[in-house]
Amino acid sequence: MAGRVAGKKAFITGAAQGLGAAAAKKLAAEGAKVALADINVKGVEALAGELNKAHGAGTAFAFALDVTQEDQWIAALKAANDAMGGVSVLLNNAGISRGGGLEDMALDTWRTVMSVNVDSVFLGAKHALKYMRDNQPGSIINISSIAGLIASHNNPSYNASKAAVWLLSKSIALHCAKHKLAIRSNSIHPTFIDTPILDPLRQMLGKEEAEAKLARQIPIGHIGEPDDIANAVLYLASDESKFMTGAELRLDGGISAM
Repeated sequence: MAGRVAGKKAFITGAAQGLGAAAAKKLAAEGAKVALADINVKGVEALAGELNKAHGAGTAFAFALDVTQEDQWIAALKAANDAMGGVSVLLNNAGISRGGGLEDMALDTWRTVMSVNVDSVFLGAKHALKYMRDNQPGSIINISSIAGLIASHNNPSYNASKAAVWLLSKSIALHCAKHKLAIRSNSIHPTFIDTPILDPLRQMLGKEEAEAKLARQIPIGHIGEPDDIANAVLYLASDESKFMTGAELRLDGGISAM
């Protein structure tokens, strides 16, 4: 199949919904095989079925994965490598947000956010490189956030975790370059995107008021769409970005320009 990522084999975490699902659809449409990994097994199985129906059997595969568990990473990556005949792209997309001020946040909450958002990137890169070495050129793409570059007063765990993803992405890039691997590592930094991560605010304020409140914080005047991020993933997964590593893409509607 022709396409911008024809022949690529992508492993995607948090693929059952939101940005992960949007990226999976975009990559599959552009010729990649995709391994869909999520703690929500039914969700990734349904999406894999949809993509195989649209693009042909053997396009998509579903795997159970709790991204905080090293043994599950090892098992899922091996299974994906066997199913797709390799892994050349890793999209670390799984992430959570737990609000709460510094003095009110429980240590367990802090540790949960750091484990899902940061440990997962470390574990994914650590164990995916084993397979990516045999499938160069490759690309590691880590979903950070504009909140990893600009802090707020009421979400220290999310700020800290996404900042860690930002610099960890650069460390991975330098590791690969030092070892003469044709494997790049970059981070993507979205602002508010129309995904289920906004649902708690929608439930509290109502959809229209919640989205208007968020839009007022964005110079461009509206929240983003999943495809805005999926298009960036497509670029980074493709060989079009072969000279880009250790960098960050800010898809924030102008917030960081202020």
